[in-house]
Amino acid sequence: MENASAPPSARTAGTLISSLDITPEELQLAVRNHSMPLEALRYAITPVGLHYLLIHFDIPSVDVARYELVIGGHVTKPLRLTLDDVKARPATTIAVTLECAGNGRALLQPRPMSQPWLSEAVGTAEWTGTPLASILEEAGVRAGAADVVFTGLDRGVQGGVDQHYERSLPLADASRGEVLLVYAINGWPLPPQHGFPLRVIAPGWYGMTHVKWLRSITVTDRPFEGYQQATAYHYRTSGDDAGAPVTRMLPRALMLPPGVPDFMTRARFVEPSEQVIEGRAWSGHAPIVGVAFSEDGGESWSQARLEDSFSPFAWRRWTFRWDARAPGEYELCARATDVEGNTQPLDQAWNLEGVQNNAVQRVRVLVGRAGATQVPADSR
Repeated sequence: MENASAPPSARTAGTLISSLDITPEELQLAVRNHSMPLEALRYAITPVGLHYLLIHFDIPSVDVARYELVIGGHVTKPLRLTLDDVKARPATTIAVTLECAGNGRALLQPRPMSQPWLSEAVGTAEWTGTPLASILEEAGVRAGAADVVFTGLDRGVQGGVDQHYERSLPLADASRGEVLLVYAINGWPLPPQHGFPLRVIAPGWYGMTHVKWLRSITVTDRPFEGYQQATAYHYRTSGDDAGAPVTRMLPRALMLPPGVPDFMTRARFVEPSEQVIEGRAWSGHAPIVGVAFSEDGGESWSQARLEDSFSPFAWRRWTFRWDARAPGEYELCARATDVEGNTQPLDQAWNLEGVQNNAVQRVRVLVGRAGATQVPADSR
């Protein structure tokens, strides 16, 4: 606990936000894309309008009457499927948590120049579609196949390269039963911003893998080396470093901040009381087995209560009864651990692209009557 009149920790979100020099280019990205408000953590399934959204280029205009998905490459029987053809196949619905690979980028110093996410670039939806594996089987994947490349209708320039957005999965991963070609979200047709008429859902993988506005699926006999695969989305610490490709989501826990917010800093005001803190935790590598809670910025930890997951690919709800009867300033943190022993770090690890930054969330809370307890001026 800290004195309420003392300046906030340099690691709190309010202080970091006030030190950022946001460029007009980043503002253009920020107004086109949006994160999930933390209060939406109360929903097991994120309402469509609150789900995080990242669009690399432009939302393409699609005439569904003329739309075809082309499946080809290293196969014996190339296919051309209309949306109705895809919908006529066996359907399945899976609740899946999606997180942007750049979640947490804006908290790095120096900040990589891209979409300036804090920690809320996430959401969980119920996706309806048909398994990709059966389509690949029908197309007849040839021996020696390596990757399955997903190409979107969205086109633009990045890194000086004119490109359609493309990502790939190794054949073994693309053939997993949970990988879907999806045409509905939360029981409704995909809206334009979420990939209408068809997109990929690859549970467990960061969001860059879930290609939207699919125009083709190509099986290759060698590793795919397109820009979004071989150049972008790599964890590297310098321009000379080839880096490691981003794949599955690292463990993360988020909490729904208690009390009421200060408008600018988002610091929270809580009247002295016992508070039930709640949130969600997930990992793309292995199931979450623990969430720890701290009221003192990570100096000490207590275990939260975990609820059962309603889907093997969706986040788990957690709760903690916090004794907030003593007035003062607190820094609340939540820290997730998965069954393989992967645990969130306390601080951000800097990298050139600002990817895979899963440091613990920090929420500044002032316990005391709202309005009587003032936010220190240097955090505004």
